[in-house]
Amino acid sequence: MAIEHSERQVALLRGINVGRAKRVAMADLRKLLGDLGYGEVRTVLNSGNAVFAAGGVPPATSATRIEEALVLKLGVAARVTVLSAGQFGELMAQNALAPADDPARLLALVLNKPADGARLAPLLGQSWQPEALAVGDWAAYAWCPDGVLASKVVAALGVLLGDGVTSRNWATMQKLAAVLNGPAAAS
Repeated sequence: MAIEHSERQVALLRGINVGRAKRVAMADLRKLLGDLGYGEVRTVLNSGNAVFAAGGVPPATSATRIEEALVLKLGVAARVTVLSAGQFGELMAQNALAPADDPARLLALVLNKPADGARLAPLLGQSWQPEALAVGDWAAYAWCPDGVLASKVVAALGVLLGDGVTSRNWATMQKLAAVLNGPAAAS
């Protein structure tokens, strides 16, 4: 049975392959997703990003299934956020800070629970110059001209949301969009 493009999803694993902790080979991640019944699995970079055909499984169910399988099969506990192709497209379109001249300094902080976006209202009223903050339905967006590690915006978001958010730089998000919107990968 062919899986429709609209059934594709994006999984973002929090904290994978950062330093020596939570090491997951992308080949192992592809196999894990395939063993869960997902098709057309492709990983992007080595930081826990995958695009796959979900076959009608809702994103929240996919996230739970992947989290559980990571622990059971690979011994790695990691928060997983999954977005449908439509949700990911909205996330990309809602970035009020794009385009950036340096996409490595522009972050999308993807919300594990979209309702958490309401908790960011107090931060939107603050001046972050030369940094900037914007919020969409699925993510907060942070411009970090002096780098992510020096960012006051990113630090404030981390304190407020903890592990309820996973971040990717805009260059990675663009790569994920290209894979998601490109031809389906071979199963």
